[in-house]
Amino acid sequence: MLFNIMTSSLLASAVNSDNSSNIQSVTGKFPENWEQYWNIFISWAAANWSIMLITLIAAIIIYLSLNWVQKRASRFAKKSEYILDFRSIVGRTIGKMTVFFRIMVAVELVNHFSNPPAQIHSALNFLFLVAIVIQIAIWVRQILFGLVERRSAREDEDSEMINNAMTIIQLFITFAVFAIATIVILDNLGVNITGLLAGFGIGGIAIGLAAQGIFADLFATISIIFDRPFQRGDTIEYDNTIATVDKIGMRSTRLTSVMGERKIVSNVNLLNTEITNYARLNRRRTRHIIGVTYQTPPDVALEIPKMLEKLVVDAGHKFLRCGFTEFADSSLNFQLDYDILSDDYEVVFNERHKIGLQILELFNAKGIDFAYPTNTQFSAGPDGKLVMPGAQ
Repeated sequence: MLFNIMTSSLLASAVNSDNSSNIQSVTGKFPENWEQYWNIFISWAAANWSIMLITLIAAIIIYLSLNWVQKRASRFAKKSEYILDFRSIVGRTIGKMTVFFRIMVAVELVNHFSNPPAQIHSALNFLFLVAIVIQIAIWVRQILFGLVERRSAREDEDSEMINNAMTIIQLFITFAVFAIATIVILDNLGVNITGLLAGFGIGGIAIGLAAQGIFADLFATISIIFDRPFQRGDTIEYDNTIATVDKIGMRSTRLTSVMGERKIVSNVNLLNTEITNYARLNRRRTRHIIGVTYQTPPDVALEIPKMLEKLVVDAGHKFLRCGFTEFADSSLNFQLDYDILSDDYEVVFNERHKIGLQILELFNAKGIDFAYPTNTQFSAGPDGKLVMPGAQ
């Protein structure tokens, strides 16, 4: 009461006399309430000291047990061989048990079995609810962090890009989880959250429209991290361009084409195209279309697939098929398919070059002529008979 008297006298000297009585009543309310709660607690404790003592001992045991579980889980997570293992994630999650949660669990035991006054019972129930909601939010956030890190873990990826993306993802997860926790707490306080939710919805739509380009790039980067259509060092083909991935950034990807040009492509535009990833293959399919002249004898044409198969097998590649495909305008076309057993584009290019020259050498040795677009004109004599070109 001495605090009330001093506070009232100081405020009375700073304001006019009309408002002094109102200020005194407001400033005196909180100490009087606390004094009232204290008097109720003392009266209840004096009447129920035996039950309170028993529950208090049980509460201390529960607190120490939860403390042991928390330390044990943290120690297990640190000793785990693989930090992104599911057991390690669970251990780290349990290790995030807060002191406030452990205390409130123990206090709630006393509150439940000792039958305190209604005012104290409701206050402790609310504090326990706050502790539960906050602790669940922390656990959910930690589990989501672990799952995201496990899904995006790569030994050969750009660590700077991964760290930047993970920071943004963790920020979004933290905001979403604790926003929901705050709404739950306010709802239990009796606050009308309908208007708050409507405001969040309108604000979210406005922010989304204003920053849709930034969010599009961010989600494209997250898609590359999780879906893994390519990674650094892969050779890919997009929009009829073959290039090697040098670096995957937060907004764009840097590539070097087979012709040596440096290309920078937005992640959004890159994912909107059809991508062929050659690095995921341990072999490359190669095809040659070979045209010979119509003057090639049928028995020689019949031997062409066998000759090409032997040539491919002798070069150490996997022969697939070879055969006649069509009667073209100026040639008889044969198709040769084989696999070069390598994932290196340079090796494939060089081997394809060698096979092509070996085919040329083989056909020259066998007297087989390659076809090329030609026109032959025939003329007739006075008797109507055809005269071959160059005839005497």
